[in-house]
Amino acid sequence: MSLESPAQRYAAAKKRGRGPNFAAFESTFDFVLDDFQREACLALEKGDSLLVAAPTGAGKTIVGEFAAHLAITNGTKCFYTTPIKALSNQKYAEFCEIYGHQNIGLLTGDSSINGDADVVVMTTEVLRNMIYVRSPALEKLQYVVLDEVHYLSDKFRGPTWEEILIHLSDEVITISLSATVSNIEDFSAWISNVRGRLTTVVSENRPIPLFQHMLLGSKLHNLFDESKSLNQDLARASRNVERYGKRKTERIEIIELLDDEDLLPAISFIFSRAGCEAAVRQVVSAGVSLTTAAERNFIENYIQEKCAGLPVEDLKVIGFAEWRESLLRGVAAHHAGLIPTFKEVVEYLFKEGLIRMVYATETLSLGINMPARSVILERLVKWNGESHVELTPGEYTQLTGRAGRRGIDIEGHAIVLWGTEHDAKYVAGLASTRTYPLNSAFKPTYNMVANLIERLGYDAALDSVSQSFAQWQADESVVSLSKALSRNDKEIRKLSNEIECHMGSFDSYFDLRIQIRDRERSQKRDAKVEVRNRIQEVFDILQSGDVIWIERSRRSIHAVVIDCKKVGDFVNPLIFTSERKTMRVNAFDLNTVPFKVGRTNFPKDFDLRSSKSRKYLSKILISESWQVPKIRVSDQDSLQDLDSIRIEMKSHPCHGCPDRELHSRVAERRERLIRDNAQIHKQISQSTNVISREFDQVSSVLTERGHLSDRRPTSSGEILRRIYSDFDLLLVEILCSSILSDSDPAELAAILTLFTYEDRKDDRIIPKIPSERLKRTTLEIAEVQSQISESERRFNIFQSRALDAGFMDSMYQWANGATLEKSLRLTDLSPGDFVRGVNQVIDLLGQIADLKLPISANAQVAIGRIRRGVVANVVIS
Repeated sequence: MSLESPAQRYAAAKKRGRGPNFAAFESTFDFVLDDFQREACLALEKGDSLLVAAPTGAGKTIVGEFAAHLAITNGTKCFYTTPIKALSNQKYAEFCEIYGHQNIGLLTGDSSINGDADVVVMTTEVLRNMIYVRSPALEKLQYVVLDEVHYLSDKFRGPTWEEILIHLSDEVITISLSATVSNIEDFSAWISNVRGRLTTVVSENRPIPLFQHMLLGSKLHNLFDESKSLNQDLARASRNVERYGKRKTERIEIIELLDDEDLLPAISFIFSRAGCEAAVRQVVSAGVSLTTAAERNFIENYIQEKCAGLPVEDLKVIGFAEWRESLLRGVAAHHAGLIPTFKEVVEYLFKEGLIRMVYATETLSLGINMPARSVILERLVKWNGESHVELTPGEYTQLTGRAGRRGIDIEGHAIVLWGTEHDAKYVAGLASTRTYPLNSAFKPTYNMVANLIERLGYDAALDSVSQSFAQWQADESVVSLSKALSRNDKEIRKLSNEIECHMGSFDSYFDLRIQIRDRERSQKRDAKVEVRNRIQEVFDILQSGDVIWIERSRRSIHAVVIDCKKVGDFVNPLIFTSERKTMRVNAFDLNTVPFKVGRTNFPKDFDLRSSKSRKYLSKILISESWQVPKIRVSDQDSLQDLDSIRIEMKSHPCHGCPDRELHSRVAERRERLIRDNAQIHKQISQSTNVISREFDQVSSVLTERGHLSDRRPTSSGEILRRIYSDFDLLLVEILCSSILSDSDPAELAAILTLFTYEDRKDDRIIPKIPSERLKRTTLEIAEVQSQISESERRFNIFQSRALDAGFMDSMYQWANGATLEKSLRLTDLSPGDFVRGVNQVIDLLGQIADLKLPISANAQVAIGRIRRGVVANVVIS
């Protein structure tokens, strides 16, 4: 007789229940699926849309694979979408192994293979574009897998997921796969609201346990004790290291330690491309070798097979010999600066267990299937493009989640190297935090608005963007803001009773004190504004070659003006200082007004990138006896008004109250709450219908500039619908003008770099534009951008970034047949960045070619000219 209760027997029977398709699918695995995988797959077979949230490495993609199985079995279609091309290529190769090439397709910006297949792997942007153009490929579509859907918080990629979830046909079943996030209930409620019937499956258990460590010297310490508290032995060792000092563990020692402890293969995250390459050189030059003779033979043959398409003359330029040697030793780097072929070879060899140590940037954490036994974090600080910032708990979890290979390892290990930046307690806090909120990055773009209006009409389009997760979150925030208002109002009433004074109206007395405080602050603020205005006046008349005196952080220095680039409405000079630093400054960087003290002329061969030119400038600044002026900001005018308020305050009856200061402190608390309430009212106003307002603002710009008429796209608006770019509106206006009409294919490719390239370094140099005609064209495009910016300012839209000509010369020479070596010499890009930059231009040229405009033929020719050599060599393993 069973001792189980009826409820337990029912639950067990439900768990054993399997649909016919799931039974066949499950039988293909040589391991037992986890409960969350079974629950999700059974819900999918019932016809529910899914949101599956589980840790990195837990096996979420099995649910997506079941969708592909259902499509092939039932004769329908499944689209499997990923955020990046590399992940799409990897998933395509995996599906081909399972279902055969005839059943699987691939659609990315680089590849179009068997697009009519039952299962097509693609990047999310491809599906979004299909929806907007009503692609016939959407017929028979039953399942859409949205892998890595938590990346909808990414400001660049994120909005695409929301567009798909909002606008995909209601008949299509969506399978959203997400890392674990703390507000999964909100996200689930939103998807259910826009998609209908939804099953949410959440798993917080890692199938492979993850152990956290810190490495101090040559000793590996557990981060936590058995009670999940900070290991006190580690805390003491960490304090001793901080007190007496200890050298940081060398990378060679780390590899030896990991090898001795059987913790290889490993990924070491460094957050710097140059740092990754330097690490590989360091361990290779030390003679490290982690492979057997048989493994080296396999690696050699694989490299030869996959790199056979690389031009021989380019091998030295891309560092082929050094890269090959490191792979033969079982060591590699992985970062965005590698050419795609190199990255894909590293990924395959690592997956096969032939690469045992990889030094990587955080780009590896984005879905690529490269799990390891151990993950090492050399630092907990990274450069985010603007400043050095600490890793968030979510980023830490995403990176360390790669430790532990399912089906191979019984446990994974995350290792943080000891450093002076953070103690053991900080690391323990980072590792134990489980709050990873998912926040929408959705914003209406010109292309999006044009497409939605054409598809739905203005009112329905406006309603559709109001369904975004961004608006959902804004509306949710209004509820909590309203509660805060209510709490504050109650406290304000209480404090008002506490400041009642028997000598008179304390409110009127306190108002005088506030007036005095505000006037004093205003005087200081006005003095700062005067300095800023005078600094900007000096910047406006500076010229290249001027020598100026400036004061920064109480240090007086001289500097040479290199260029006077205008950022928005203001001139921000690029200067080279007597401290041999190159920087672009704005009025807020300086404490005092700069002073022009002379001029110098640049030699004809001047190039700020060369050490010769830098030495020349340094010598000029040091050798000359430049003037050091005394700058003083004039005092403010008469303070009589402020004095009269002080006299009035002192004559007020409440000034003599013995409880005056106590009442003042209470009144200050009340004033802070009143200010908080004013800010909350502003936030509520901004949150209500925020996305609809942005939609209206974008539409107003499009109408003013002739791309919408009577709330419908005009002929140029139709072109806008088919251009996907950060500069979509600017590019359309250029295409609809005569600016590019006489551009040959090489010039067209060069001009398009303005819309794709962005130099993220602080010490940018003046880019070389290779011909007078291209200079004129660039100036004409900049003028159109300025006109668009004027329209955007009128309708309060955030302006796009400035155009960057830093890649133009290199692209022009490449399009005219220059070698890779010469093209790279004209820029400071790595070979991988160069290839990516060319591919971005190819993508834009392809969009123009499809428009069938007069310039489209040249766009097609330009593609043929620049898709060659290392750019054309794409590996899909």
